[in-house]
Amino acid sequence: MRIAFVIDVFPVCCDTFILNQISGLIDRGHTVDIFAQQPGETSKIHSDIAAYNLLERTAYRIRMPENRFLRVLKALGLLITRFFRYDNPGALFRSLNAFEYGRSAGSLRLFYEIASHGGKGPYDIIHCHFGPNGLLWSLMRKLGAIEGKLITTFHGWDVNVLPGVLGNDYLKDVFQNADLCTVSSDFMWKRVKSLGAHDDKLIKLPVGANTRKIAFSPKRIDKKQPIIILTVGRLVEVKGIEYSIRAVARVLPAHPNIQYLIAGDGPLRMDMEDLAGQLGIAGHVRFLGAQTEEEIIELYAKAHIFILAGVVASDGAEEAQGVVLLEAQAAGIAVIATRVGGIPESVSDGKSGILVPPRNVEALAEKLSYLIEHPETRLELGRAGRTHVEANFDSDKLNDRLVEIYQELLQNG
Repeated sequence: MRIAFVIDVFPVCCDTFILNQISGLIDRGHTVDIFAQQPGETSKIHSDIAAYNLLERTAYRIRMPENRFLRVLKALGLLITRFFRYDNPGALFRSLNAFEYGRSAGSLRLFYEIASHGGKGPYDIIHCHFGPNGLLWSLMRKLGAIEGKLITTFHGWDVNVLPGVLGNDYLKDVFQNADLCTVSSDFMWKRVKSLGAHDDKLIKLPVGANTRKIAFSPKRIDKKQPIIILTVGRLVEVKGIEYSIRAVARVLPAHPNIQYLIAGDGPLRMDMEDLAGQLGIAGHVRFLGAQTEEEIIELYAKAHIFILAGVVASDGAEEAQGVVLLEAQAAGIAVIATRVGGIPESVSDGKSGILVPPRNVEALAEKLSYLIEHPETRLELGRAGRTHVEANFDSDKLNDRLVEIYQELLQNG
């Protein structure tokens, strides 16, 4: 199959699940082209980017100026220079119809998307990650600028945050025009349904962990070595890192032999560093910044306890599934997480991990203390976590299922 992946930023450190899908499809003999809105940070990239020559497979959207006048002026130039390059150049003109295509036309985003990527293909499958990309490419296909079966995968902020900004009906063209929509959890299924998606176009396909790359290692401890607590994620409100830092501060007086590692970056980093200082635990908390996939796997190998204290953020954001929890469980780490969004579907409470209420520092600290004091429980949870991921969230099995979904879509016409 010839497949187009449409994403926001590429490469990006935190979206390993998309990278795993792309590399998995290439391993299975399929051709994958990547269309991204903008290039990402290249100082920290995964080894698979080079191994699969993915940058050579990637095309970026022409930069759209923020200034409205310059945006229009540049669009006129593109219209003149690119009109005769396309089999269906009328799509460029039709994309300007704001009465028909709303904000996507009025902002010129649809025009720039067609000017950048129109006429590519044809593809068997066009797989859009995140709702806004599904919207743009569903309209592109409607205008005849691209060809292929269209799938849109929703990941969280596109259905939890953006409806509050753009309105609950902003995805109506996706639901109407896409051939299929996928979600990673029952939580996301219900959310997408509430926005107007139809059951006959919805499929649940969880995001998985690469169990070939992430080795299982029983988390035995040398009493002379510190107990390593780990969080992996962007430093944003929805990750609830404030609460895990406060929980560590509570248990530290009784358990001074702990070290808390926070891997990731984001707008709240300075605030979180200040909080650790105010609580007097800065010497026990290390902010590692953005990490490559290889560096994160090394952290999984030495960590004893993993925390994801997710919350419902003030903008409505929630964890769609909690992919890092799957990776941590695959590595044999005892995990503590919160009952938010799709997290309870990724962690079997009391078997492969422990769940607590969100924003509850006392509950986090209580469970953290318990796991510090009971290494045998950590080992049991770690073993169960690996089994849980292998059975339900192995990326190889899920990539096989993705190919089946593609093939079924093509066979059904």
